[in-house]
Amino acid sequence: MESMTTRGGTRWKRFAVVMVPSVAATAAIGVALAQGALAASFSVSGQQFEVAAESLHGWGFVQYGANDVTKQGNKPVAVVGIEKAEITKLCQAVTIPTPFGKVSMKLQAGTGKDKVQAEKLYIDADDLQANAKFTNVDIGVSVTDTTKGPGPAKPGGAHGERGGYVPGSFAQQADEVEFTNVHQRAWATSAGSFTLPGLKMGVNMGEADCKNN
Repeated sequence: MESMTTRGGTRWKRFAVVMVPSVAATAAIGVALAQGALAASFSVSGQQFEVAAESLHGWGFVQYGANDVTKQGNKPVAVVGIEKAEITKLCQAVTIPTPFGKVSMKLQAGTGKDKVQAEKLYIDADDLQANAKFTNVDIGVSVTDTTKGPGPAKPGGAHGERGGYVPGSFAQQADEVEFTNVHQRAWATSAGSFTLPGLKMGVNMGEADCKNN
């Protein structure tokens, strides 16, 4: 593994602190944009879900503030884009209210020797906590001038149109990133490819979470 020493020795105990300026910038988005941050190929449901992982190692990282247009209205998010990622002990949990009570679905993968593999991964989240370490990080770069991650993709690109951000607004990028003890609340996720070794899915009545994953 390459050295993970960040330029200037920067290290964040709680990743959410890094994106305060970017998330604040989403206040300017509002009515100005007609579509969300994720590919126009699907509509964001407005149902949040929990994602957790023991570790995530990524190459080609970008993050910027954006706006997801969901069935429940506009939602400001911080979009994380990673060109290639390896994830250990991935958990995803969602609880859905129904006329018969709460129904939950929980997915787990990468709990054995093989890690979850993802390419061109995007996560739209409004709450993210982790220990984080960056290699060659640039903070404050224009979102339209980012070069180290998979996006934001231009309209008509391989993954559809990605809107929801203000051109020229705040972003950050890094050659490499390592997150540990990851817990986040997301509105949507998309990936060019997602390989889930040892996938396990459970559907049950009641609530589910990833706290004891």
